[in-house]
Amino acid sequence: MVDQERTPVHALNLSFEKAHPTLCTATVSIPAALVDTLYNQAIMAHTSSVSAYGFSRGSVPIGYVEQNFKITLLEHLKEFLFKYFVLGYLLQEIRVQKMCVAGDPRLVDIQVMPTHDAYFKFDLSLFDPISFNEWKYFPFKAPKRKNYKDLDRQVELFLQEEAIMAQSSTDAIDVGDWVNFSLSLTNLEGHQLVGNYKADLWIKIGDEEADKPFHDVFMGKKMGDRFCSQHRCFQDYFSNHLDTPYVFCVEINDVVPYQFFCLDQFKNHFKLKTNKELYQKLIEVFSYRNDLSQRRTTVEESLKLLLAKHPFEVPNHLILRQQKSVLAAIQDNPDYHVYRVQKDFKDRVRELAEKQIKEQLIIDQLAFHEDIPLTPFDVKTYLNLTKRPRTKEFIYFDPPVTKMRGQEAPISNQELQRTCLREKTLNHIIYYLTKK
Repeated sequence: MVDQERTPVHALNLSFEKAHPTLCTATVSIPAALVDTLYNQAIMAHTSSVSAYGFSRGSVPIGYVEQNFKITLLEHLKEFLFKYFVLGYLLQEIRVQKMCVAGDPRLVDIQVMPTHDAYFKFDLSLFDPISFNEWKYFPFKAPKRKNYKDLDRQVELFLQEEAIMAQSSTDAIDVGDWVNFSLSLTNLEGHQLVGNYKADLWIKIGDEEADKPFHDVFMGKKMGDRFCSQHRCFQDYFSNHLDTPYVFCVEINDVVPYQFFCLDQFKNHFKLKTNKELYQKLIEVFSYRNDLSQRRTTVEESLKLLLAKHPFEVPNHLILRQQKSVLAAIQDNPDYHVYRVQKDFKDRVRELAEKQIKEQLIIDQLAFHEDIPLTPFDVKTYLNLTKRPRTKEFIYFDPPVTKMRGQEAPISNQELQRTCLREKTLNHIIYYLTKK
């Protein structure tokens, strides 16, 4: 996997301008040399597909294409620059600089023109640092497991099944696997066009017909493989505005196989030293009380305790934005229309939105306060939990949405890292609160 400390982005620049105690403008600038390289590449790509009166297909002069398709070319360039350079760099720098940002960065302006530096401006909602007390010593009574013998048998069966699956696993990429790969823009000879800049991405290999394009690229390949590709799936990821035949160098950096649940990664994720501790931890997602697992109850009570000991108010605009996310998630529930007609539906949605935004804020700030590190292996151990319905119950902060129009799509490694850091911080909290 690519080293996540600081990728080689020396030519990019990030500046901040604080317009208000709770609002900051972040501007990512891209030097004109990179902009022109990509703009010229887009012109050449479009020239090969344009037809014009008096010219055969592919023989249209470059000047004609630039003059008549400039708006389309610039829209394509904005989208490409954002996905290839800007988003990952911004999220990385926010984490590295330990900025207390509430919610997601909001893109408010883009300035892209040939021969000029490009600028992407974002609004960041800032939040005052929380003064943490000696939280590790708060009295906390962890919920107990149910004492049904059947729960022990279920865990034993789970471990037996996964051991069998591990024996038959292969290194080849297959359906359900998570693949970490980097893309670098090259020419037909394989020479990189934008220096060492690479897009660092994850893709889940889906099982639907719509996922066939990524099957064509990755199925059967292995970690460490490196190859060039002009496949349509990469072109579509970077641009909706222009058909392009860009050549990408693809490097497969890591693979999280779906075929078996890795117990060693699980033990590392929760700092488990013995098989007895492993067994007790798994019981947490098999033991339920009032439709909540022991694990979920532990998480909820831990966060409730932290928020009670560190009270703070959340601005209304943050709650309103979170409400939109809550509603979007609820609308996918088959019982949505039943919920919606309840008299207190809007109040419940607002309560949930406020709870979620407070949990995110206190977790993000505690991660910086405790100086919790994040490694590539942490991402793997997090994704390992997504493999099975039971082990998903160990995840409180869901991974970024990967499906777009029914198809699994790449997501930025930095987006995934943000969620992983929250989950690692949550485990850090529970580890100390339940420590004997």
